[in-house]
Amino acid sequence: MRVLLAEDDPLLGDGLRAGLRQQGFQVDWVRDGEAAERELRASPYAAAVLDLGLPRLDGFEVLARARAAGCTVPVLVLTARDAVPDRIRGLDGGADDYVVKPVDLFELGARLRALVRRAYGQPLELLRWRDVALDPAAREATQAGEPVALSAREFDLLAVLMRQTGRVLSREQLEGQLYAWGQEVDSNAIEVHVHHLRRKLGAGMIETVRGVGYRVPRE
Repeated sequence: MRVLLAEDDPLLGDGLRAGLRQQGFQVDWVRDGEAAERELRASPYAAAVLDLGLPRLDGFEVLARARAAGCTVPVLVLTARDAVPDRIRGLDGGADDYVVKPVDLFELGARLRALVRRAYGQPLELLRWRDVALDPAAREATQAGEPVALSAREFDLLAVLMRQTGRVLSREQLEGQLYAWGQEVDSNAIEVHVHHLRRKLGAGMIETVRGVGYRVPRE
């Protein structure tokens, strides 16, 4: 799951990025509000963590501009501002969650997963398709109740497709949701991961729509 982190404090930002990566998130980190607004409007993030006290453009303005431009990325505001008027302003201004620093990193991960579930209309954490189940929190996969060993990238790819069952996603769309900045992507990486998933879970798990992309078929 690819997320945007907007935080100008280098020590805190580094710690947040490391903690989220340990939980399986792919994190792009920006350090000012102008970069945050630009990335929110241009990149296919599953969610964003937004500080309010950003240089160049504060978090409230970033949020206002992004929402006015039609950006629907779920946004969690993470800030030291704990006054009730600030919380109200943030939530009424388009934030999906408002958390006061400091925050436990595992709680932050759980809140981000909850935001993404709500964005896709999925009340439960467990993703299911026929006899296949994914647990994004534990990062475990099972088929007919038996554990299935998936690589980190295979797990993330399958989770993206299962969250959008029936929707065809192109290779470019999948790469955009799976890889953070600076990560090398082989030209056939998605095809290789799809091949491995079919071998482990069955050929019917992922359909190829020729010339378009891939999907997990509707049940």
